[in-house]
Amino acid sequence: MSRELIDQQKIETALASLNRLPAGDWTFRDSKLHRKFVFDNFIQAMGFMMSAALVAEKMDHHPEWSNVYKTVEVALTTHSSGGVTQLDVDLAKQMKSLADLYGA
Repeated sequence: MSRELIDQQKIETALASLNRLPAGDWTFRDSKLHRKFVFDNFIQAMGFMMSAALVAEKMDHHPEWSNVYKTVEVALTTHSSGGVTQLDVDLAKQMKSLADLYGA
């Protein structure tokens, strides 16, 4: 998984791919990929976060995120590279798959 910055065109292509998936609301702002996941309840939100944490740890790539009740907000960037890399796109895809399992 590459930690090289990807250019604006590749970011737009990645967003188009991510947002083609059901309920895709990924955006790009402030040099980060952003998404808000809304679950049916707190337990689903926490289940998603725990599962995503395990995936992120295996990737050695950790999201900026916050949780309020059933909502999880995520921002992905590769801090060591100073912006979005393929690693962020790959984690976004994994998070989308996990969110589907937990009902977001």
